[in-house]
Amino acid sequence: MSDQVNKSLLKDNFYQAVNGEWLKHAKIPADHSTTGGFRDLVDQIDKTLMKDSDKLLSGKMQPKTKPMAEYKKFYAMAMNFQKRDDDGDKPLLPILNQVESLSSLKNLNAHLADWTLSGMPLPFGFDVDSDMKNAKINALSAYAPALFLPDKNYYKPGNKAAKKLMPIFTKMNQQLLILAGYSAPDADDIVANAKKFDKMIAPHVMSPEQMAKVQNTYHPDSFEHFAKYSKYVDLTSQIKALIGTVPKKINVVEPAYYKVMDKIVNPDNFNMMKDWMIVNIVMDCSDCLSEEFRQTGSVYGRALSGQKKAVSQKKAAYYLASGTFDQVVGLYYGHKYFGPKAKADVLKMVHKMIGVYKKRLANNTWLTKQTRQHAIEKLENLVPQVGYPDHLDPLFKKFKVTTTADGGTILSNLIKFTQIATKDMYAHWNKPVKRTRWEMPADEVNAYYHPLKNIIVFPAAILQAPFYSLKQSASANYGGIGAVMAHEISHAFDNNGSQFDKYGNMNNWWTKSDKANFNKRAKAMVDEFNGIPYAGGKVNGKLIVSENIADAGGLSCALEAAKSTDHPDLQAFFINWARIWRMKATTAYKRLLLSIDVHAPGELRVQVQVKNLDDFYKAFNIKPGDGMYLAPEKRVKIW
Repeated sequence: MSDQVNKSLLKDNFYQAVNGEWLKHAKIPADHSTTGGFRDLVDQIDKTLMKDSDKLLSGKMQPKTKPMAEYKKFYAMAMNFQKRDDDGDKPLLPILNQVESLSSLKNLNAHLADWTLSGMPLPFGFDVDSDMKNAKINALSAYAPALFLPDKNYYKPGNKAAKKLMPIFTKMNQQLLILAGYSAPDADDIVANAKKFDKMIAPHVMSPEQMAKVQNTYHPDSFEHFAKYSKYVDLTSQIKALIGTVPKKINVVEPAYYKVMDKIVNPDNFNMMKDWMIVNIVMDCSDCLSEEFRQTGSVYGRALSGQKKAVSQKKAAYYLASGTFDQVVGLYYGHKYFGPKAKADVLKMVHKMIGVYKKRLANNTWLTKQTRQHAIEKLENLVPQVGYPDHLDPLFKKFKVTTTADGGTILSNLIKFTQIATKDMYAHWNKPVKRTRWEMPADEVNAYYHPLKNIIVFPAAILQAPFYSLKQSASANYGGIGAVMAHEISHAFDNNGSQFDKYGNMNNWWTKSDKANFNKRAKAMVDEFNGIPYAGGKVNGKLIVSENIADAGGLSCALEAAKSTDHPDLQAFFINWARIWRMKATTAYKRLLLSIDVHAPGELRVQVQVKNLDDFYKAFNIKPGDGMYLAPEKRVKIW
């Protein structure tokens, strides 16, 4: 019943025609903010892996590797709810005492490297990743701190969402601090100071729309010049302790923030900054302490998403353990539930999609020969990662759990693992980029394109129904996983990916006329979505343009692949495209995504994109006057 298509609506509201019956009956679980395509797969995988984790814990299943044995130990600690409740705030106190003992910024300077390795919150941060101009080498970047509210737009005067959210944030953190042993008056003061400090940061960080443009995040600077942004923080000594030397250059992701850093991070604001750190620490640690801490610490996040209640205690314990050992659990999932045969089969499908895309580029009519050839070369250098990695990342072999019997707590282990992982990250500075290294675990329902590595990644978890199944027709599979694969390929040629060459370097390989033509088409995609009413707000076409370009390219490329099969069924192709994006969500979550998500709402990914394809009109005999009709001259075509 839920997959029944309402044929009477096909010409007027395609999304409702395919998903309307499902939407009527679908219920959002109380511990969710959404239900539907992706979310249903996540729930299915969680259920499977939680069952296996319990077998591991009970001894019905034995760990086959040493890292899985360590995962078992950590999962046992996460599941020991009585011990966690008995400990209360004890695991947290040594960390809070470290912050409380700070007397000045000069005092903080002596601890900066250690604190960075331990993941302690600081109002400045660093990362090591591919250099955008020399993608073969790992470089150093500086980042601005995260805000309490979802993005800087929430801090504008009169923002209605902020008026609702900030009191919830305030009350939750006051309660968390009381649980951590602070008196009610002290908790009130600490949270008030933290909010003041957070508000000082907000005007100087980028908005989601600004961050969505990759060129806005690349600002190379000499480290000598960068270090002068602060008179009070010894950035030079901090970095020297982390990478062993003072680098010649650094990428300052958000220079506007660092230019005013002295106005924010200074002796006059030191106590405010300390309180900001305390609030962040208690929030970040709340999910690995007692049940009261966990429940209290989830209140703000649930308000953001409209989730009615926290996830179950058991599921939260699983998330805590599996998230810590994500690549270990992912590799287990990939081997057991996907396997080498499926990996080989899907890899063939990816290469077929690359071949179709290559053909489309070769026959492209709006690019000059020079740009077209560069695009084809980039495609030929594209490396797919499918299913799961061949080997576990060596990092996870270093994770050794200190059990409760040996004096360990969940929090002390997490800090130790963070130190190991952070040291590992900084050890990669100025070293060759490992292009084949997996960043996403195989049990994650997702896929992505990495412009600096020129790779596309499809974890095992997404390679199942409704995206892909032997029980579905080839056309339906192309409308599902085929379109997702081609979507990720298209990211190599969206408004961001198109700025990177075949090696992953930010490098203009376009002729001037071709770039102007592309920008004109991208602008048409912005305009097609911009201002569409949704969830009480309006769609920001600029925020979502890169994902929309990838959707358009992916759908058109997958359509061509479907048409090349022996018995193409274009109705099945489009219907499965509509099905994979079905989602029922709380209004709060819809509004949150509208503000910060670079993807269009699922309903609009279906409704708007299909109108751009001429074959959609033929498949469903759509004519002028039908709700799904868009005049040919208004149809946006890029790839």
